[in-house]
Amino acid sequence: MYMILLVLDDPNNFDAVLSCWDKIGIRGATIFETTGIGRHLQRLIPMRYVFLTKSSDEESNLTLMVIVENKKMVEKCLAATETVTGDLDDPNTGIFAAWPLTMVKGLPSRSG
Repeated sequence: MYMILLVLDDPNNFDAVLSCWDKIGIRGATIFETTGIGRHLQRLIPMRYVFLTKSSDEESNLTLMVIVENKKMVEKCLAATETVTGDLDDPNTGIFAAWPLTMVKGLPSRSG
């Protein structure tokens, strides 16, 4: 089994990515609203004693995590993702990573 992590730069692509993943059989993704250090540092004002809170118009990323059965499914997921985002090596698209898992417990049975 593999863990996939996708940091989606443009939240407007979220529904399309989920739809593509659903079409190839990916279910049960966990979704986080995230902000990278670059965006965080851009919003800081270098003034003493100024405290900022997250404004409603601050841009954020959506990060998805999902466990898949094998490397073939990782590759299918990457290909499906790039049909929406374009080449993830291009700027401002996202980050896709996958790594093998040595143990998984608690997943629902896929048979049946």
